[in-house]
Amino acid sequence: MEQRALKHHRERLGEAIREEIGAILEGELGDPRIGLVTVSEVMIASNGKSAIVLVAVAGEEQEAVDTLEGLAAATGYIRHEVAARLGLRVAPELLFRLDQTERYGGRVEELLKRVNKRKKSSR
Repeated sequence: MEQRALKHHRERLGEAIREEIGAILEGELGDPRIGLVTVSEVMIASNGKSAIVLVAVAGEEQEAVDTLEGLAAATGYIRHEVAARLGLRVAPELLFRLDQTERYGGRVEELLKRVNKRKKSSR
């Protein structure tokens, strides 16, 4: 029972952190390296001391690299703001990673279309 409650707490905290980071990224950071970015998901470690923040960046590969560099530079500020806004004594360490799901999803769809074409042509 306790495991389920802890998991639920981590999920709720992750969602709250995702919303706060999204709000911070929308208008509070002045770093020109940070492009158009959305926070896809926040996964909090089982011990609660770190969190992986998956972000989707609009634009080319270089824009994504620049955005991740800008986010890495602003991690301390973002972590401090999240702790203050959510009333956390200690906010988890934030690790920003690029969300690749859209890219992989597009590739899977492309492969499925090829398979369907081959099936139709072999009939």
